[in-house]
Amino acid sequence: MTTREIIHDTEQKMKKTVEATHRELSSIRTGRASTCIVEGLRVDYYGTSTPLKQLASISTPDARLITIQPWDKTLLAEVEKAILKSDVGITPTNDGKLIRLSIPPLTDERRAELDKILKKIAEDGRVSIRTARHAAVESARKLEKDKLIAEDDRFKTQDEIQKLTDKYIKEIDNLLAQKEKEIQG
Repeated sequence: MTTREIIHDTEQKMKKTVEATHRELSSIRTGRASTCIVEGLRVDYYGTSTPLKQLASISTPDARLITIQPWDKTLLAEVEKAILKSDVGITPTNDGKLIRLSIPPLTDERRAELDKILKKIAEDGRVSIRTARHAAVESARKLEKDKLIAEDDRFKTQDEIQKLTDKYIKEIDNLLAQKEKEIQG
């Protein structure tokens, strides 16, 4: 493995970590309606567990409402059951054509709770990025020890890896700040 490959692999791992952190953060319910809250819910579709977004049209007509309209009307009860079983924490309203989810405003207690959850998700992302950095630095040290690269090359590689680490940790911090703003807002 060359230093270029080490840097490239590390960057790919860090990008995936940021993407995973973003997905996790977007699944957290704020006071605003977002289709991300329910898209990943699994619904029993004729014996097969299927993501809701493959079975229905999901939209947010306003800031406090999510509507779910299954393409197959016989699925309304199954979709409702999946929402009730999930940890979404919203009771669905079924009118025979579509399901409505009214997003209640957040209480101060719930905001504080969500803030802790968001910070933990972000910290897990940062730890994952630092772990990727550590593995890359170890790989560079091993190349130097095996006399495949010079000490200067190892230092250059470590510098680049540190720059990547700083860049992706900053991205996670920005995602966290954006989500915290949503919760307060």
